[in-house]
Amino acid sequence: MSCTRRDLLKKTFLGTIAASVPLSAFKFLSPAQVKAAIGDSRVRWGFVVDTTKCIGCGFCVKACKKENEVPYNTPVSRTWVERYVVDKNGKTHIDSPNAARDGFTESKIEDEEIKAADVAKAYFVPKLCNQCEKPACVQVCPVGATYQTKDGVVLIDRTWCIGCGYCIMACPYGVRFFHPIHKTAEKCTFCYHRISKGMNTACVDACPAGARMLGNLKDPDDPVTKIVMSERVAILKDEFGTKPQVFYIGLDTNVR
Repeated sequence: MSCTRRDLLKKTFLGTIAASVPLSAFKFLSPAQVKAAIGDSRVRWGFVVDTTKCIGCGFCVKACKKENEVPYNTPVSRTWVERYVVDKNGKTHIDSPNAARDGFTESKIEDEEIKAADVAKAYFVPKLCNQCEKPACVQVCPVGATYQTKDGVVLIDRTWCIGCGYCIMACPYGVRFFHPIHKTAEKCTFCYHRISKGMNTACVDACPAGARMLGNLKDPDDPVTKIVMSERVAILKDEFGTKPQVFYIGLDTNVR
């Protein structure tokens, strides 16, 4: 899509008329929505993150950036790892320098120096798009550039995205961002171009500790399904009702 056309659409949707008329009034069938027919309805992709195994190495972030062409030396990333340090006073300190691209090489939490003797517990939590069953981002996109496939993965059509940012604001998990080059909405797609060909996601392949797993939740024999059905797992921000399909093992109550 040419810049001229994108600029015209932006003016159309973000101008005075767009501000006064409900987004639903602008909904129309986009090429992205037509492509939403892709995928196998017998599959529902789901993800398991085992926080007890994550070592905070950042290999997943590096692999994701390389695989999905997210500029390496930028703070944005499709997936990231957060470090949680709980001190003996009960205060939780959280950081994720450069999305943990280079791991955690310093003991400092941002500008805070926490002595080892003052630490009650510490752990790492990987995060990525939750590929929600009821994605808020799809609902608010005024042009249908964000859409959901038959197998549950939410994708973005860059050629149709007008960069309005509604989806970024609507996501309760903060997983969306503007691509620094394409200037369109961006997020994790479970490496759809790989998994649709029978491959694993780049982050799963890169994790040396086996903290990440992808599987078909409609297959009762899939290892991921067995974990979700038989073990104690948790999801993030259940109160939003989006029904995330990323499940966590060993998730601490301090994590949001």
